This record gives sequence, C-alpha cells and structure tokens, in this order.
Amino acid sequence: QLKNCNGMISKACFLKNRNQISRIFLYAFLSVGIICTVVGNFLVVLSIAYFKQLQSPTNSFVMSLAVADCLVGLVVMPYSMIRTVEGCWYFGSLFCQLHSSLDVMLCTASIFHLSCIAFDRYYAVCNPLVYSLKMSPSRVALLIAVCWAVPMLISFGPIMLDLHVADVDILLPQDVCVFLVSRIYAVMASLVAFYLPMAIMLVAYWKIFKAAKRQARQISALESQMAAGVGKDSSKKKKHRNTMRRERKAAKTLGIIMGVFLLFWMPFFTVNIVDPFIDYSTEVVVWDIFLWLGYINSSLNPFLYGFFNRSFRRAFLMFMGFFGSPSWRCILFSAIASLFL
Repeated sequence: QLKNCNGMISKACFLKNRNQISRIFLYAFLSVGIICTVVGNFLVVLSIAYFKQLQSPTNSFVMSLAVADCLVGLVVMPYSMIRTVEGCWYFGSLFCQLHSSLDVMLCTASIFHLSCIAFDRYYAVCNPLVYSLKMSPSRVALLIAVCWAVPMLISFGPIMLDLHVADVDILLPQDVCVFLVSRIYAVMASLVAFYLPMAIMLVAYWKIFKAAKRQARQISALESQMAAGVGKDSSKKKKHRNTMRRERKAAKTLGIIMGVFLLFWMPFFTVNIVDPFIDYSTEVVVWDIFLWLGYINSSLNPFLYGFFNRSFRRAFLMFMGFFGSPSWRCILFSAIASLFL
C-alpha cells in the first residue's frame, strides 16, 4: 500500500515544472560547489604527498579527510545534483542503493576524520610530552582505518540489505531515490555518524580552549618579563612564546572548523532523527537544503586549512603557479608515487 504522506508523494514529481532558467542556474551553482570540493581537496592531498614538511600525524588525518571529501565531490554530489534539479532519479534502484551507501559512508568518514583531528590536537596542545607516544605512526594508521571501516559498516551493510527500511511501509515510485530510514536506524546511525563524533570534538576543543587561555596568560607574563629586561635566556623565552602562539592559533583554527562543522551538519542530522517520528512529512526542499549544507562542509575544509595554515597556503599557491607550466606533471606524478611508497 502506498502511504500518502505530505513529503513522500510530492518527492516523485517535485521540481518537474521548474522553468529552464532556474534549472540552468541550479546546475551552474551546484557544479561550482562540486568543482571547488574536488579541486580544493585534491590540492590538499597533493600538497601533503609532495611536501615532506607537511607530512605529520595531524596531516595524515587531514590527507585522509581530503580523500573522503574529494570522493564526496566525485561520486556523490554529481548524482545528488541531478536528483535535486530534476526531481527524479534516472539511474535505477540498484544504483540508488549504491549512491545512498556511498553518501552515508563518505560523509560519515569525513566527520570521523574531523573528530580524529580534534583528538590529535588535544594531545598536541594539552599533553605534548606524550604526544609522540599517543600518536605513533601505527596508532595514526589504526585510527584512519577505523575512520573508514566504521562508516562502511553502518552504510553498505544495512542499506544494500534493506535493513535501514525495516518497518517502513512506504512504497516509492521507480524514478525516485529518497533515503528513507526506520526509527531505529535513524537514531543509531545518527548517533554513530554525528552525535558521538560531535561530542568528542566539543570535549577536545573545550580542553584545547582552556589550555590556550592558560598559555595566553603565560605569554603575557613572559612579555612583561622581557619588557622589564628580566632573564638571561631571552632567545629561549622567545622560542617558547612563539611555540605557544602557534598552538593558540591551531586551537583557534580548530574552533572555526568545529563551528563550521556544526553549522552545516547539525540541521541534517536533526531532521534525520525527527523525520521518522513525524511520519516522513518533511518537505523535499528542506531535505535538499540540509543535505547540500552538509556537502558544503566537504567543500570548505580545504579552504579553511588553506586560509589559516601558512604552509598549506604556500603549497596551494605554488601548485596553482605550476599548473600553468609543464613542470606540474612531474610534481603530480611524484606526489602520486609518494602515496604508494
């Protein structure tokens, strides 16, 4: 039996009567977002792979994050764009399941990597003496593996086996690809994919923020001593002051990244939990807006790093200059080779 909910039936034909100008505008606007996502994250991957000074435990997470975000732009966003603009799904039910699985997996992997970056920064700022022990290469590799394995388990398994729609009695037309989920799956998947990583990030950032405030007071005290001419090892004090300032800046950058993350993903996961409990009556326009807000987070991550991190900024500018010359091919090949060596 086809259940006539406010949101579900309208999804089959919504936007079909949209005029040509608005369709062209939407395609152009969303295509720019897709290009920015792919190019920006590809530059992050290329920069870390090519420049040895960027290869650190933190940037291992950043690189894996950029791979996830780049794949969101390559294999998820283009089909979501066609679905959003046309209001129909032209690629069959099997590919709809595959697309939904990739969507959940890659977006969840992106969120997991952000929580790992926050965890990494927590040890770097709050427990620097044990940082090298806690963030050894083997532990970093293990955390990155978890960032990919857990999202795969909560996406491909349930979705491809239709476990995510257990107890959902809504039948959709063949030309509609809507990600309906049961109440149990909505709550459990949202907790694992968003709310648990969000809690980790908020706790880590709060501890980093408190450490940054404490370091700021230390910097102020050192500056007062130096101004009074106190202390013989002024060079050591200056080095210590610069180190604390860098960590403070890292905490500020992390805070902005977390703020952007919450702003763009919180609406989607809130509606994702609420929708099954209100008989799937959320309008398709609301779903599309909130979903694309989440995609935008994947677009913004490389720009946030490029704007706040001088090393990344220099690497981006260098690559942009090299792309206009034949030598960029050598850089590209060597960077790709370094990924496998």
